[in-house]
Amino acid sequence: MQVKIQDLGANVPYAKALAWQEELLATNASGAAGHDTLLLLEHAPVYTLGRGANPAHLLASRDPAIEVAITSRGGDVTYHGPGQLVGYPIVNLRGRGLLVLEFLRLLEETLIQTLAHFGIAAGRDPRNRGVWVGENKIAAIGIRVSRGVSMHGFALNVDPDMAHFAGIIPCGLATTGVTSMRLQLGRAVPMEEVKAVYARAFLGVF
Repeated sequence: MQVKIQDLGANVPYAKALAWQEELLATNASGAAGHDTLLLLEHAPVYTLGRGANPAHLLASRDPAIEVAITSRGGDVTYHGPGQLVGYPIVNLRGRGLLVLEFLRLLEETLIQTLAHFGIAAGRDPRNRGVWVGENKIAAIGIRVSRGVSMHGFALNVDPDMAHFAGIIPCGLATTGVTSMRLQLGRAVPMEEVKAVYARAFLGVF
């Protein structure tokens, strides 16, 4: 099945992106779409709580101006905001013959390949989902599958405001850190370049 990539730009409200995903999932599951879809975007600042979230991981010391959203993805608490590439793959797993764990590993692979393009050696942690550089998470992953179709996806830290992560225990992991491409490279990387590289990696894997 082919993939259509849509770039939704920056400062996208979380609720708006969620509504787009739900609509695309319904169309895909019905067979009316004829293709899978990858949404690429940057969110306006938001803390999101997944189905397995511990409310205590949303710290009282957080910036009260940042929105808090309850979401249907798996996982715990995470942050989305400017400087972070968010990808929402609406993929028909059933049509592709993929199990959920297979899909998650492929999604991790797209991120590992993207980071390798920029000279960042990233990998998996067998204990925790996502993509890691040493003990620091550089990309979070959380999905939901309904009627055999995925939604939600990943958040890759390109150059976000890292101070915003101090308002949460990211993904419920108190003993690990969070990093970004800028921190790893010591320089800024244009978001448009990261998007282009990621799109190629996604199309190559899927």
